[in-house]
Amino acid sequence: MTRSFRNAVIMVAVLNLAYGLVEMGVALRISSVSLFADSIDFFEDGAVNILIAFALGWSAVNRARLGLVLALILFIPAAATLWVAVQKFLDPVAPAALSLGVAAFGALVVNLFCAFLLARFRKSSGSLAVAAWLSARNDAFANLAMITASIITAYLWASAWPDLIVGLGIFYFNLDAAKAVLSAARKEADPSVATP
Repeated sequence: MTRSFRNAVIMVAVLNLAYGLVEMGVALRISSVSLFADSIDFFEDGAVNILIAFALGWSAVNRARLGLVLALILFIPAAATLWVAVQKFLDPVAPAALSLGVAAFGALVVNLFCAFLLARFRKSSGSLAVAAWLSARNDAFANLAMITASIITAYLWASAWPDLIVGLGIFYFNLDAAKAVLSAARKEADPSVATP
């Protein structure tokens, strides 16, 4: 189980880091809050999965401690999203809808594949698996919302607001994921539950 989980998180890390670069480039070119926030989240997910791969041989208590650190790391994209959202609020220019939709669809494919790779480990591998799986799952939800924002911007409301609202939604999902990982890590750290 540990070896297959390690292989899965390494593959997820590589995919996240690679697509994060793609998404960041598009976000900067079209000035999209949601793409920018999601690209940072891709980088964060890549870093989290690399840490997880190294921590698999640790004791349950040490894995739980890392889970606490990962919960704090999950706040990074949330904070970045707020900063970019404020900038967009001050300069509310609509992003290019087609570029937003295409980049978000590519991100959705990557995240669904990552969630599929990690789904079978989320119930049996403690807080580290929970952190990895929640990151992929939340990103897939965010990508669907970004695709919706691109459609709304293209056909119904040529405004910065759909993108901005989705960016704030990504902020909420990252806070929720951080709380879930924190809860799993606390349970894992409980001596009555944790095993060496």
